[in-house]
Amino acid sequence: MRGMGNMQNMMKQMQKMQKKMAEAQEELGEKQIEGTAGGGMVTVIVSGHKQVLDVKINEEVVDPEDIDMLQDLVLAATNDALKKAEELTNSTMGQFTKGMNLPGMF
Repeated sequence: MRGMGNMQNMMKQMQKMQKKMAEAQEELGEKQIEGTAGGGMVTVIVSGHKQVLDVKINEEVVDPEDIDMLQDLVLAATNDALKKAEELTNSTMGQFTKGMNLPGMF
């Protein structure tokens, strides 16, 4: 019968961990991460769930003769923001998988 008690205890621990993981995921979605390019001429803000929330372009960088540069800056700022969001996700959610070998979890 001792094994059953351990199993129930383990299930309770898993339920607590799942609840904490869900809360952490929800908190991530509320975070806003900023990526920039061109010395702050272009700023992209994404959520912790990696959704683009806002794009800000300084009018000084808008040159109708050089649309390619503006596109590159938007792309670089977006990638910067997404990279930071990924790092935040890994550090936040990684606490739940420490010591576990679960490839591809987060």
